Amino acid sequence: MMTEIQKEGEFEFIESGEGELVVLLHGLMGALSNFKETIDFLNENGYKVVIPLLPVYTLPLLKTSAKGIARYFERFIKHKGYSDLTLLGNSLGGHVGLIYTRENPSLVKRLVLTGSSGLYENSMGDTFPRREDYDFIKRKTEEVFYDPTIATKELVDEIFETVNSRDRVLRVIALAKSAIRHNMSKDLPNFKLPTCLIWGQNDIVTPPEVAEEFHSLIPNSELFWIEKCGHAAMMERPKDFNEVLLKWLKKNPIS
Repeated sequence: MMTEIQKEGEFEFIESGEGELVVLLHGLMGALSNFKETIDFLNENGYKVVIPLLPVYTLPLLKTSAKGIARYFERFIKHKGYSDLTLLGNSLGGHVGLIYTRENPSLVKRLVLTGSSGLYENSMGDTFPRREDYDFIKRKTEEVFYDPTIATKELVDEIFETVNSRDRVLRVIALAKSAIRHNMSKDLPNFKLPTCLIWGQNDIVTPPEVAEEFHSLIPNSELFWIEKCGHAAMMERPKDFNEVLLKWLKKNPIS
């Protein structure tokens, strides 16, 4: 069950359950609710789940980048005093997890990436030239999923509202461009920690070849495919996603 958002200083987050810690990192257009099924599942299986609300729309524009978000996350982890981290990131959240892990290798014990940026990704576009066209935004949102019905009216309305705020859309574009510029292919061979890649076979935002490249570059990685699934496996195929995740966590305990 989703709990209320807590606030401590500059940080907003959800903290749920007891046990071994798993930190979830949402994507650029994502929300904390994207992980609802995974939060409940992990809590039921003896894991404590923390999800920081990443400051996608609140950082100063000049600091709005994948690195800027990662620095905020670093401050959050230091504030909470967490260690022995398992990081699970979707899309931009995966990229933030990668940057944080590179800078803090002693604190991160396991890494889970699903539809992560960091190598290559497609986006809605650099300028949202048709951002006032609801049907266009609806179609682009549906493309994130294999099953377009996952893109509910509520989700489309939320994204439509976002891209029609000039202030917010500037930040979305800044983050999307920074993610593309910040290619981590040279860093990944130095990642020695166990890494789980869970990918939708029908992801067109970070296509299957991106997952294969992550797998080839990260030495201690395993790649799992979810059929009939797009960019947000934890939303579209939560049962399959959670089963793969739990099996991998059990197979790779924190020593």
